Amino acid sequence: MNTITPNHAVFFDVDDTLYDHLQPFREALEEILHTGPNFPYESAYHRMRYYSDYLSAQAGGTPTYGQVLESMRTERFVRSLGEFGLSLTTEQAAAVQAAYLGRQFDIRPFPGALELIGELQARGAVVGIITNGPPDHQWRKIRALGVDRLIPAELVFISGAVGLTKPDARLFNLIAGKLGIAPDQCWYIGDSWRNDVVGAAGAGWHSIWFNHRGIPPESDPHLPHTPVASYAELSRLLLSESM
Repeated sequence: MNTITPNHAVFFDVDDTLYDHLQPFREALEEILHTGPNFPYESAYHRMRYYSDYLSAQAGGTPTYGQVLESMRTERFVRSLGEFGLSLTTEQAAAVQAAYLGRQFDIRPFPGALELIGELQARGAVVGIITNGPPDHQWRKIRALGVDRLIPAELVFISGAVGLTKPDARLFNLIAGKLGIAPDQCWYIGDSWRNDVVGAAGAGWHSIWFNHRGIPPESDPHLPHTPVASYAELSRLLLSESM
């Protein structure tokens, strides 16, 4: 890769990339299911994200409203927590989802995230967001993180508003086309192998896997990508003159 310059674009995912998505998950389980300190929260969270992506794909893309969205949100908790000995009724799963949702806006960016965005912008790069989900819901998170004060609305692409969902390469192609920037001059940073690495690489973008949880790839590990585990590592990668 080359040094980030004014003719480059760098886009970030939101959930578990700009902030720790495990926090609201853990707090919701503690409140509703009274899970103790020894519960494997991180492993359960990873399976919840897996089922969230899986069920979204089964629905033809991340649903943004209505009964399909609500069913996906509760079913992911039933399936994921069932793997860890918690058999939830639909009502219990809905209560966990409600508690989880209520905590998703009391969030803080990862240390170094906002600083990196600012430094990339100072170097003249186009910096934006690509995220799956309902527009209002994702915008509330973006504002809670303070990212809206750095990144203009026209560089925020939310699947529910665009009509295309990661990992669909057409979403990445659409954005590169709007910006007039070649795919090989675009970088995407995200935590999801399925949505972020596969999606960006499939569109010819530089794919950076923000794998701060140390999980294995869900498919071909030889798919072109660069793994990082922290914002310090990500900053060195993107800002180094020897990239």
